[in-house]
Amino acid sequence: MLAEQHPEWKILILCYNVALKQNIKQMIHSKFTEPDELLTSEQKRITNLNNIQILNFHHWIKKDHGISELEIDSYIEKIENDTLTPVKYDAILIDEGQDFEGSWLHLISLCLNQESQSLLLVEDRAQNIYRKSRSYVKDTGLDFRGRSRILNINYRNTSQIVAFAWKFYDSHRALDHKLKQEKTETIEIIPPKKTKRKGPEVDLLRCNTFKEEIEEITKQIVDQHFEKNIPYSEIAILYRIKGHNSHYISAIQLAFQAKNIPYNWITENGATKHKFNTEKETVKICSLDSSKGLDFHSVFIVKADLLPLKYKADQEKEVSLMYIGMTRAKEYLSISYSGVSSFTKYFEDVCRKITLYDEGNIAPFR
Repeated sequence: MLAEQHPEWKILILCYNVALKQNIKQMIHSKFTEPDELLTSEQKRITNLNNIQILNFHHWIKKDHGISELEIDSYIEKIENDTLTPVKYDAILIDEGQDFEGSWLHLISLCLNQESQSLLLVEDRAQNIYRKSRSYVKDTGLDFRGRSRILNINYRNTSQIVAFAWKFYDSHRALDHKLKQEKTETIEIIPPKKTKRKGPEVDLLRCNTFKEEIEEITKQIVDQHFEKNIPYSEIAILYRIKGHNSHYISAIQLAFQAKNIPYNWITENGATKHKFNTEKETVKICSLDSSKGLDFHSVFIVKADLLPLKYKADQEKEVSLMYIGMTRAKEYLSISYSGVSSFTKYFEDVCRKITLYDEGNIAPFR
């Protein structure tokens, strides 16, 4: 919209995750290549996509400013002392803003055309896995009072997924159920409203071994693709696997190869993140961290018993990560495990309670 109304404007879109940056880039470009009743062919011709920069934050500070995160404070000081002039943008849009440090927002505000004052910040505090603390007025110099909106209707997920995911998050978060005071800013966690869109209940799969998990998931993927016509590109495997547990990924790859299921391991390394293509006809294998902002028809969270990671001091991050993973699913969500953790105990307890009062409300353990 900004590019159409102001063809001469330089527009910057920022996020934290590399995979999300790729997804946003593909969506933006699709808007100007696919037919749309809101866009005339004439408007498409005059819109200059070269004026739209879509970057993850760390790539942006390296590309535009030639600095690393450790140099941000000293760089800001130089700008404020008029010893250097940063690249300016007429409009800046930030997705997943809860992941941004206060100093990052400060730098961004200094790169905004003060005449246009066009800054859009979108965030979901329930997905705050990096525990950033800041004050918007202090860090950006902008007062958002009267210029903010709460978007609490969930359009991505079915009502079954929304209800299950929020109940999990609300039962585990250590924050006060409504408000948490953080420095000078009051932070509100907004419960999502259920959508009218219905779908299957969340599928909880308890297995004896990880091999059993992958065998069952592989069968489901084959069935969804060939029997239900779900594109491979709309299916994702999400995991919370670190270091010495990487053999789990190898097991997934071998199982897919045996069934001729095309796949793309998004988070294998930095290069695979930058080359990520949502439209490529492959099942996406992705860490929970990097899945933020993405969505798929069907999501399989595997080896859920690895959450929460025992060595992680910040257990709230683990809760947010599971919540993020659950809400990546638009229609179908499967959570599988072959071990025991506080999260899997919760899943089994919830399932027992629901089946006790409403038999069949959640898929039974298999």
